[in-house]
Amino acid sequence: MQGCDASVLLDPTPANAQPEKLGIPNFPSLRGFEVIDAAKAALEEACPGVVSCADIVAFAGRDATFFLSNGKVYFDMPAGRYDGNVSLASETLPNLPPPFATLQMLKDMFASKGLTVDEMVTLSGAHSVGVSHCSSFSDRLPPNPSDPSAMDATLAASVQVKCNRTGDPVVVQDLRTPGDLDNQYYKNVLDKKVLFKSDAALRSSETGAQVLLNAWIPGRWEAKFKAAMVRMGSIELKTRANGEIRKQCRFVN
Repeated sequence: MQGCDASVLLDPTPANAQPEKLGIPNFPSLRGFEVIDAAKAALEEACPGVVSCADIVAFAGRDATFFLSNGKVYFDMPAGRYDGNVSLASETLPNLPPPFATLQMLKDMFASKGLTVDEMVTLSGAHSVGVSHCSSFSDRLPPNPSDPSAMDATLAASVQVKCNRTGDPVVVQDLRTPGDLDNQYYKNVLDKKVLFKSDAALRSSETGAQVLLNAWIPGRWEAKFKAAMVRMGSIELKTRANGEIRKQCRFVN
């Protein structure tokens, strides 16, 4: 919300009862805060006050990319970020692209962060891993036969069975290679085997060619993803003038 400044790590306090992590859809979906805490504790013991929580998050994104891609996608992530002091749950919905986003909505929201349409298509490839709550794509079930962007009928039938369970079950984003960060996502987009309306929107005439090239040219998407991750990691960077290096990632100093 506030750029790459670890604002999402801040816990609620009497001074700010509704930080970013409690905003929809971050809560209750986001996980893994304890991993960042452990990394911060180790770094503070080795070199106190040097490595920001924002840098740890950026490095974690780099490392997760490496491991999930089976070592195929590795890049150098610049350091030197400071941690922000502003974290507001009210900023999540206006800033995070919803699963029902149209192509124009996606373009506008990525542009507001200084990212291009090509970078938007590239970063969408992260949907190659992870899970989604059924409530995020229930509007696409059952598929509408007259809708050219409707979900593939076979996929729809499969996820419908899982989504009929009690509560709000989760479904893997990519049924083919659910644990791998790869370009299978783009093949799924072309085959209408994606969950979100926002994913299906990439089949449009404006972005469809990029999807096709990412799907079938070996190494193309991986190279673009490296660059896009570095670009995303440089959004609205904080400096000593408007940030700090937190002692604990969950609280401002």
